[in-house]
Amino acid sequence: MDKITRIGMDTSKHIFQLHGVDERERVVLRRKLRRREVLEFFRCLPPTVVGIEACGASHYWGRELGRLGHEVKLMAPQLDCFGCGSQ
Repeated sequence: MDKITRIGMDTSKHIFQLHGVDERERVVLRRKLRRREVLEFFRCLPPTVVGIEACGASHYWGRELGRLGHEVKLMAPQLDCFGCGSQ
C-alpha cells in the first residue's frame, strides 16, 4: 500500500468507514471496520492525520488514536466534505 498521508473516518454505531489518500491525493484506502477492529487497524499504521466529524464519540476516538501517535482533527458537523456549505 502507498503511504497514507490523511484518513477521513466516518463513525457510526457499529461500522466505521475509512477513506485514505496519499501525498498526491490519490485514494489508497477504502475500508469498512467494525468498532472492535478500529484500534488494531490504526495501531498497525504509521502516524498520519485522521479527520473525524465532531460528535460525542469522536472525542473518545480522538484520544485513543492520539495515544497511538496519530494527529486527529475534529471537524464541525455543519461542514460538508466539499467545503461549499450545502448539505
